[in-house]
Amino acid sequence: MKTALAIAGSDSSGGAGIQADLKTMTMNGVYGMTAITALTAQNTTGVFGVEEASPAFLQAQIDAVFEDIYPGAVKIGMVSSSELIRVIGDRLRFYKATNIVLDPVMVATSGSSLMKTDAVETLTADLLPLATLVTPNIPEAALLAGVAIQNADDMEAAGKIIGDTHGCAVLVKGGHAINDANDVLYADGHCRWFEGRRIDNPNTHGTGCTLSSAIASNLAKGYDLATSVTRAKAYLSAALADMLDLGTGSGPMNHHFDLQGQFAEEADNDINHITDNNR
Repeated sequence: MKTALAIAGSDSSGGAGIQADLKTMTMNGVYGMTAITALTAQNTTGVFGVEEASPAFLQAQIDAVFEDIYPGAVKIGMVSSSELIRVIGDRLRFYKATNIVLDPVMVATSGSSLMKTDAVETLTADLLPLATLVTPNIPEAALLAGVAIQNADDMEAAGKIIGDTHGCAVLVKGGHAINDANDVLYADGHCRWFEGRRIDNPNTHGTGCTLSSAIASNLAKGYDLATSVTRAKAYLSAALADMLDLGTGSGPMNHHFDLQGQFAEEADNDINHITDNNR
């Protein structure tokens, strides 16, 4: 069983953050572990409260994982303060972690800010140079690169600036305002586009968390970076296409769209199967 560690915040509504990471890792065939950076009170309409973990306790979580079940990949999501970012960078360097996928979560799908202003600079200095891959969306890429992004050429330019500056691969994720679901990967001095199909689904809560966790899962299983991105995008598209509709705001996708087996069945069939198997 391959393993992966998610370092991120908890989403009480289950659609993003640690909850989305674990669901995604499970459905992509790896054993998921966690180090929780913060608790959030949130749902599909917004974020109503954030309680950060202490730096010492975040370190204890990371140490506990690495010292017992060394992860084959690490996904980093929401980290809202400079102190926590420094802890993550220190521990990942100490344990010589590999296959690090950094999703620079700065703003929730609902529009709520999830990162303190000074933390962006610390994230750039401490974590980007450690990352195998960084997965910013358009606003995040524009902030990290210091350029405006208005078209596909701008996406390539931003990816190159970030990648060349920090020595990491960069997947700049497209959006409906530019090209729907097409993303560009800048790695080893070259750009490669990954086309995505447009899915008319307003429920996109947790898409960034899900994509980055799926990429990390595939890296943990031994796929190369380009193949990991391809497989992750296919998984994300299928989860969105299932058209789950929960909540009154931007709801979650169905991470478990492909879950089968007697324990996933609805009540009537489930009861019959378990009863039959225990006779």
